[in-house]
Amino acid sequence: MSLLVSMALILSLIERMIPVPFITPGAKLGLANLVIIISVYTLDSYKDSFAVLLLRLFLASMLGGNVSMLLYSATGGILSFIATLVVKELGGKHVSIIGVSASAAVFHNVGQLLAASLILNNFNMFLYLPILSGVGIGTGIFVGLSANYLLSHLLKLPYFKSKLDLKSN
Repeated sequence: MSLLVSMALILSLIERMIPVPFITPGAKLGLANLVIIISVYTLDSYKDSFAVLLLRLFLASMLGGNVSMLLYSATGGILSFIATLVVKELGGKHVSIIGVSASAAVFHNVGQLLAASLILNNFNMFLYLPILSGVGIGTGIFVGLSANYLLSHLLKLPYFKSKLDLKSN
């Protein structure tokens, strides 16, 4: 778990340095979510994956953010995590890791807009949702494709092969 937290933290910090020329403020690629998706598919319990998420959120805000960044990230991250579990469990074999990732990205945006709307007491913030959803689906597909690629290579390792075989049954 500590390796996953450190990888997510590093990706989060690197992502902050990448200028993303999107129309909406705060839009990012979601690279750290790659590690969260991988953890959902490889760790023994969803509690462990949730711990990875919370630790990444807290440490990233400590190492270069502020309280408001933590609030937006936590709201988006937790709602995204819930969506990940719901889509993964309800979709079963009918929804790929790419679909799980894309839905998680959209719900991350919904969570951040919800936090912004509550803080600013202005629900017009949800007018950004169509734009953010389009961007979120695109970045979610990218993260899902990357996670799918990484999981296919993890299957070559005996430790992960046995774990992933047990989870798919």
